Amino acid sequence: MNATLIRRALAALTVIAVLGAGFELAVERHWRSATQLVPWAALGLLAVGVLLLLLNRVSGVVRAIAAVVLAASAFGVFAHVSANMTVGTFSGALDGVSAIGQWWQAFTKSVGDTPPLAPGMLAQAALLLLLATYVGHRAPAPRHAQAPAAVRKPAGR
Repeated sequence: MNATLIRRALAALTVIAVLGAGFELAVERHWRSATQLVPWAALGLLAVGVLLLLLNRVSGVVRAIAAVVLAASAFGVFAHVSANMTVGTFSGALDGVSAIGQWWQAFTKSVGDTPPLAPGMLAQAALLLLLATYVGHRAPAPRHAQAPAAVRKPAGR
């Protein structure tokens, strides 16, 4: 397959993930506090990253954008699990449950109502964007291999 086609397909999947996450955030009215604005900023960064990618500006900037969004996603998962853990602790639902069991119940939303997997959509989109930057990417040739053969001096002279 053509590297450009694969890159564009990964960019399209990133756009679909961004639109899906944006729709979910809007339906949930996820803008009531400064912390809830973090995923909106991440979606904006992903949109900029896709635009740069499609303009053939594949560089460290796009990869840095993907890394920042991955970090925001990890923060979101942790914040959601922690919120669920707090609800479970105050309600007594986690009494007598092992520490691993408590974290599992908070992660699976057995206690609390914040969806820890929702920030995972951001991570998925960031990983797709990151993968797109490596499609067709080749390491630069060694310096001595870049000069045409006619320019190189013969050995021994």
